[in-house]
Amino acid sequence: MTTNFMSNYSYGKECFKEIPEVIKPYGFKTVAFIGGKRALASSEEAVRSVLTSSDIEVTGSFVYGTESTQRNIDQLTEKDEVKKADVIFGFGGGKALDTAKMVATQLKKPIFTFPTICSNCSAGTAIAVIYADNGDFEKYGFPTTPLHIFINNDVIAKAPKEYFWAGVGDGISKAPEVAHAVAAAKKRGITLPHTATLGAAIAESSAEAFYKYGPQGIQDVENNIASSAVEEVALDIVISTGYASNLVNQPDFYYNSCHAHAFYNATTAIKREGKFLHGQVVSFGVLVLYAFYGEQEELARTSKFNKSIGLPTTLAELNLSEKDIPKIVEIAMTTNEYKNLPFEAADFAAAIRKADEFGKSLA
Repeated sequence: MTTNFMSNYSYGKECFKEIPEVIKPYGFKTVAFIGGKRALASSEEAVRSVLTSSDIEVTGSFVYGTESTQRNIDQLTEKDEVKKADVIFGFGGGKALDTAKMVATQLKKPIFTFPTICSNCSAGTAIAVIYADNGDFEKYGFPTTPLHIFINNDVIAKAPKEYFWAGVGDGISKAPEVAHAVAAAKKRGITLPHTATLGAAIAESSAEAFYKYGPQGIQDVENNIASSAVEEVALDIVISTGYASNLVNQPDFYYNSCHAHAFYNATTAIKREGKFLHGQVVSFGVLVLYAFYGEQEELARTSKFNKSIGLPTTLAELNLSEKDIPKIVEIAMTTNEYKNLPFEAADFAAAIRKADEFGKSLA
């Protein structure tokens, strides 16, 4: 397929007011809401209020569950109110939006997304993470790209700080993971097509924003301030990394992620106390990536950055330890990331240890 679909987007504290004008050219008359419980509580009333000025009927509103599982996806596709809707409105963070995107795709319906937290780039991507019922990573889904994204800075600024914080952790992975995946492809003699080249350039364009605006943005979300720093980080998470993901994740090639997400996906199978957000774990995976490639300067810079904003710099902060490394490596070598960019087990294990040891030295 040679057609690429990229989401349009609206942003700002008043962006919900633009919904009727945005939706008008599509001719949609009915919409179903799917989202997280807190996400719907934060935005549903405002969106319904805007829709009263149009002739759009809301057929129903549904909490997706708590995990993006195939079971939850299938249950929602059986709802009559969802089936009859012309379009899906998805509200929430990564798991809620991944679920809503997969529901829309299975029913062959378009979707608009409303990220109410900025924990990752799910609001604009044509990829979804699907978990098994026990919480382990199961597979990736490949939904249709959302038609439009509504990024309301005020909603995001009033959401729990930890999600925005985790979004910064996930965001710092995009540029280095894409860069290393692309470099490996070139080393194999592959000439990058335009789509991949554009995606890599967009990924690189997001690299400094998280370091520049992240700390202030986190502080502003803690104080419920919809600041320019919050806006910059939100746009880089949802749009820049989202666009990059769509462009470097194609049927003919995959340069979207490598070692940092291989680490994350593997850790979902390690049973331990505590709840750890996606971006929180990925941020340590970034340290593993830099350690793997011997990029000491970047390892030091990012470790210190993580430390400064409370992201993990050691395994212990993720309730992991040396004894978990063999299992992490074993599972990492079954992931999509490994399939697209293989690595030696011993080297990956050594990188995890090196990242952990460097983090301990900062204590």
